[in-house]
Amino acid sequence: MFIGISALTLDGKGRMTVPARHRDLLLARSQGKLTLTKSPDGCLLMFADDEWTTFRDKVLQLPMSAQGWKRIYLGHATETEMDATGRVLISPELRLAAGLERDVDLIGMGRHFEIWDRAKHQAQEAAVIEAGMPEAVRDIVL
Repeated sequence: MFIGISALTLDGKGRMTVPARHRDLLLARSQGKLTLTKSPDGCLLMFADDEWTTFRDKVLQLPMSAQGWKRIYLGHATETEMDATGRVLISPELRLAAGLERDVDLIGMGRHFEIWDRAKHQAQEAAVIEAGMPEAVRDIVL
């Protein structure tokens, strides 16, 4: 399970170094094979190969009325691999789609990761907090 947030910096080629605590698990689960795709939330989603297959199969089962969502998730999907030093190349198209330039946040979301432009993530999180806690969340928070 992937949890936690890591403040990272993209290098000049658009590569992000995956923190060691996640790198070992990604190597064990999928030999470092990853899929990145666009999220309608304004970030990127990053899946280990096995989780991507599960997600992709669910998206493929969507009805024709959800064709636009299939296009968002599958049409923007890019397969990549971690290199020997744990770096992941994010394509220029996906960096542009998520507004990623230099400072990014990698957020473990259980079975996948989100990659956010740091300023955009901070603004999004502030908006969520300002909107107040929904009843469903209030019921589980201690």
